[in-house]
Amino acid sequence: MSVTTISKSPLRVALFSGNYNYVMDGPVRALNQLVAFLEKQGVEVLVFAPTVAKPAFKHAGTLISVPSLPMLGRSEYRVGLGLPRSVRKVLDDFNPNLIHLAAPELIGFAAQRYARKNNIPAVASFHTRFDTYFRYYKLGWLEKYLTAGMRRFYNRCEHVYVPSDSMRKVLRDEGVGRELRIWARGVDTTLFCPQKRDMNWRRGLGIEDHEKIILFVGRLVLEKGLDAFADVIDGLKTQNIPHRAVFVGEGPARDFITERLPDAILTGFLEGEDLARAYASADIFLNPSITETFGNVTLEAMASGIPALCANATGSQSLVQDGITGFLAKPDNTEDYLHKIKQMISDPALYSRMATASLQRGQQYSWDNVLHGLLQQYYEVIEQPSHKKEAAQGHSNTVKPSPSL
Repeated sequence: MSVTTISKSPLRVALFSGNYNYVMDGPVRALNQLVAFLEKQGVEVLVFAPTVAKPAFKHAGTLISVPSLPMLGRSEYRVGLGLPRSVRKVLDDFNPNLIHLAAPELIGFAAQRYARKNNIPAVASFHTRFDTYFRYYKLGWLEKYLTAGMRRFYNRCEHVYVPSDSMRKVLRDEGVGRELRIWARGVDTTLFCPQKRDMNWRRGLGIEDHEKIILFVGRLVLEKGLDAFADVIDGLKTQNIPHRAVFVGEGPARDFITERLPDAILTGFLEGEDLARAYASADIFLNPSITETFGNVTLEAMASGIPALCANATGSQSLVQDGITGFLAKPDNTEDYLHKIKQMISDPALYSRMATASLQRGQQYSWDNVLHGLLQQYYEVIEQPSHKKEAAQGHSNTVKPSPSL
């Protein structure tokens, strides 16, 4: 559906994120889609985030670099150190009337303070369940402290945009966010579609036609449930069910996979047509992560006509219709995963119904539709009586700071 440009009060959005172009992941895809859409709608946008000399991809919009250091223990990510005077000068000149915070990090807290000091409304989007990550590194006792910090951060925002209703329920129960709104995710259904299936691609990887590809797509990190994935693959191997595990992505847990599953195929990072072909050429998408807030990769698999088997947890609960488009399994219950994946493999009629239902559901998600809805919510914030005066004030010309590397 084509979306026409909205003509309302001038909107100037300053977006703050800990990652915008140096590591490709689900949140970054969503933020880049958002910025591209906003600019298409005539909205002025500046993005403030850490940068590196060699970004992972060409980003959307104008990016202002903020000082940063590598994250301890995860050096591929960076921690923004705040807003030095030079960055604040760019921000002052831009004169935003809405600040969008993408994560409760140092740069996010600094931007939040700037917003409060200058009477600018701040909204936030919730992308990652950082609070659950500690479980995978034997630091579960820290979870309650991070949740408390998240509560303070998000409760100071006028809107908090969450990607799924299941995630909204969790945050509401934890007292995180005063006004929780849905900002779902979209998918490019012209790119991700069943027509991209390629048997020659499968054969080129050494996969026999009768073998079922069990696919993982995403960052290769333990918090994505890689240990649970490996347990399921071990179970299929023990029961002599023909299959091949294929991992698309890169990350620090690559060695874990090669040691745990020596027969697995690792393609590395794929994007565009190569990624679409990998999805469509698979048979079952397995996502055992309990840290998802939405599950962009699950949606891309569904749009490709591939049934998904996911953990019965936030994000996946809102996407996968259990028994219809795929299955939801009990987290950390290998037997439940195995029982359900064997059903998908052994019952061709069930598999065919799920593939058709997955495709139909995936096609319901349009980036234009979901981003149009978010833009309406932006305007709802700035047109509140307490902010309408600030929203009406602005520059007649777009500020064009020099883009960063």
